[in-house]
Amino acid sequence: MRRNVFVIGLNEANRRKLGGIRHANACAFHGLLGNEEVEHLEHYRLDDMLDRARRQLRRFDGPVDAIVNYIDFPGNSMAAILTAELGLRGPSLVSVLKCEHKYWSRVEQRRAVPQAVPRFAWFDPFDDAALDRIDLDFPFWIKPVRAFGSYLGFRVDSPARFRDCVDRIRADIGRLGDPFDALLRRVDLPPEVAPVGGRSCIAEEIVGGRQCTVEGFVFDGDVRFHGIVDSIRYPNRTSFARYQYPSQLPGPVRAEMLALSRRVIAQVGLNNSGFNIEYFHDSGENTIRLLEINPRISQSHADLFEKVDGASNHQIIVQVALGIEPDFPHREGPFRHAAKVYLRRFEDAVVTRVPDADEVAAAERAVPGVTVRIHAREGEPLSAHRYQDSYSYVLAMLFVGADSQRALMRKARQCAERLPFAFAPVTAEAPQPAEQRA
Repeated sequence: MRRNVFVIGLNEANRRKLGGIRHANACAFHGLLGNEEVEHLEHYRLDDMLDRARRQLRRFDGPVDAIVNYIDFPGNSMAAILTAELGLRGPSLVSVLKCEHKYWSRVEQRRAVPQAVPRFAWFDPFDDAALDRIDLDFPFWIKPVRAFGSYLGFRVDSPARFRDCVDRIRADIGRLGDPFDALLRRVDLPPEVAPVGGRSCIAEEIVGGRQCTVEGFVFDGDVRFHGIVDSIRYPNRTSFARYQYPSQLPGPVRAEMLALSRRVIAQVGLNNSGFNIEYFHDSGENTIRLLEINPRISQSHADLFEKVDGASNHQIIVQVALGIEPDFPHREGPFRHAAKVYLRRFEDAVVTRVPDADEVAAAERAVPGVTVRIHAREGEPLSAHRYQDSYSYVLAMLFVGADSQRALMRKARQCAERLPFAFAPVTAEAPQPAEQRA
């Protein structure tokens, strides 16, 4: 009998990835809520979403064998709540929140791996004297305690810049902060974390070096790893240029990151879950600094693992959720290297033309090993997309496979040259960004 696996926010791209995993023929994959409901809401109404998910599961004619998730907020927390209610395998809500609450996560990290944690402090962005309470020297980084993808994250280098960024945070922090507060009320918070709600922020010492992400999973308490992905940024030091696999960091550095990861995952108590942990390695100072923990696999890495190892990382979360001993392949894919490349623009503009389906298909045929996903929408300002980083706008993503790093970059350039975009200046008559429409 096929096992019924419900996937929160399942879309067609990820359905295709799931179709290529081991045991796919023994599973029936069902979307739990629509992708638009989970990823692109103007306002998250978490209790309503949970109720709709429960009704969908109750109406299903058959056993529910697993619920899996690859989406950040609110997918991680929804999966933890629903699996607990149904007695399925999955992480506890407390362990998920210890990862997702950026201040709580730092507190736990400092207990487990203090040498890898930058200095940090929390502050209330609605407190006019907040800067006086932050014991960090400029420059430092600020962001809400619940955010993702560098959304509402800013590098600040002066009191004036701090005030300007806090004004921007105040205007939009409740969009994720309020539903996050609803989650926090479901658990007992430790005294040092209890005052730090969803409308709070964290300030952190800036760390630098080469960035990477350790991806792994916990199966019945056993922490394991299946890959390290390099995260390469544009010169602005904020926007990602590409994710690249496998990592080119030295072996001893990778080994130390795995050791740190084991300790911090044990500290937060994550179990029966995928995870990824982001790090910086500064070769000059010979330091490793932990950036953040995500209690899920990264869907941005799925194509990279598929191209190099022969299966997407979706295989791991399905096997873990079903209680099957994970057997992820290693270097069995068609390419030695893979990358997810971001085509970006660093100034806002109205998109007057995007490549059509025929042009995308032609570019993919002309450059074998490349898949294109268009992100920009014709007729809208680039800034109309919510939840982007604060310094650039994504036009498209290129998923590239090659047998060398040089070939990766060559293929990405060749494909980008075949994708015709056109832009016009933003004017008063142009559609307003989502922040101004809300």
